[in-house]
Amino acid sequence: MGAVVADDGPSGVKAPDGGWGWAVLFGCFIITGFSYAFPKAVSVFFKELIREFGIGYSDTAWISSILLAMLYGTGPLCSVCVNRFGCRPVMLVGGLFASMGMVIASFCTSILQVYLTAGVITGLGLALNFQPSLIMLNRYFDKRRPLANGLSAAGSPVFLCALSPLGQILQHEYGWRGGFLILGGMLLNCCVCGALMRPLEPPKKSEATKEPSEKKVKKKLLDFSVFKDGGFVIYTLAASIMVLGLFVPPVFVVSYAKDLGYQDTKAAFLLTILGFIDIFARPICGMVAGLKWVRPRCVYLFSFAMIFNGFTDLMGSMSVDYGGLVVFCIFFGISYGMVGALQFEVLMAIVGTQKFSSAIGLVLLAEAMAVLIGPPSAGKLLDATGRYMFVFIIAGIEVTTSALVLALGNFFCIKKKSEEPHTKEEAAEREELSKSEDKTPEDAKVDSIEVEQFLKDEPEKNGEVVTNPETCV
Repeated sequence: MGAVVADDGPSGVKAPDGGWGWAVLFGCFIITGFSYAFPKAVSVFFKELIREFGIGYSDTAWISSILLAMLYGTGPLCSVCVNRFGCRPVMLVGGLFASMGMVIASFCTSILQVYLTAGVITGLGLALNFQPSLIMLNRYFDKRRPLANGLSAAGSPVFLCALSPLGQILQHEYGWRGGFLILGGMLLNCCVCGALMRPLEPPKKSEATKEPSEKKVKKKLLDFSVFKDGGFVIYTLAASIMVLGLFVPPVFVVSYAKDLGYQDTKAAFLLTILGFIDIFARPICGMVAGLKWVRPRCVYLFSFAMIFNGFTDLMGSMSVDYGGLVVFCIFFGISYGMVGALQFEVLMAIVGTQKFSSAIGLVLLAEAMAVLIGPPSAGKLLDATGRYMFVFIIAGIEVTTSALVLALGNFFCIKKKSEEPHTKEEAAEREELSKSEDKTPEDAKVDSIEVEQFLKDEPEKNGEVVTNPETCV
């Protein structure tokens, strides 16, 4: 398993689905916003950096690329840190790294120094916050987890809509150095979010049950046994294919509008439309995914979202005017929001709470390779053909293919095999619970009234064993 510390979420702890979990959700919302929006918001300062260091646009674009590469590529490192030290300490250190990188970058005298500070150090800090925040969200929410995932994922479009105008104001008032310094101070809020990640308390055990718990096998820092789970392998493959094309349309849609002869401000407004729709699509999709009939079939809803996104790309390739691009951005915002709300919810459902810390690190590493290949290869295709239609078609085919891999793989390879083991596991847990409730030690004379009161109060406390068959696909 992936845990060796107290705050890794003991296997018998019931998710509160509320209470302090809402504070954890708020922290996760902010962390998700910074992690996904910050690499895009930094692009506001590119013109100033070009003028300062006498470089080209492609040179400054490496800052965003390095930030994203660190966010995805350091997944296994984050998993090891979380499994060794716990979520809260890792997030506090990550917040300091993220802030320190931007503050030091404000004093840089070459673009290479900016790569190291604003790219590597800040990117590592954001990664050390993003992954643990998702792990804590998984521990605090069970029944309401799809909604919680949707609300936290909404932080990405909200912060993107806020940080881009803020960056322009900071650049105008204080220059790029002052802007970097202020943004570095803002990133210290990641430490505040880390402080909110209070570990769940393990259930209190009697002295009779303490001895077996002390003889636990030491757990691994990075659990590669997740690859034995067919559902995880299929998900990782599908997610890697999806990422090849998922981020391509938002990168090229503004340039597409400019090449059609529209003004820069009008072209940039397309991203505002996309982001505004995305803000509402994510929490709404989270609510739908949490419905009683939908949640056991959440993997198919995720597949539908990817097919919807791929089909939108294919239709967007036929756009010949601004109105067509606006319609494309509306539907892309809906489908993109659905994918963002469901991607980690489905992974949580597949691997369960105990292995999620290792699984997400390995998935992000696989996605990092695809992120580095996707947009650059689309750019080369555009240079070779000179037509955006082919870029959007290839992106649509890649995302649609990933949906088919996930849906068909789950239907034919996972579903039939997973039903029986989970039924046995649930039955075993229930049998163990009934035994523990019926057992009355001779040396402990407990009045029946006290037992009755205990059973009434116990569901309200952390520590109740979860008997939920939805922990895997």
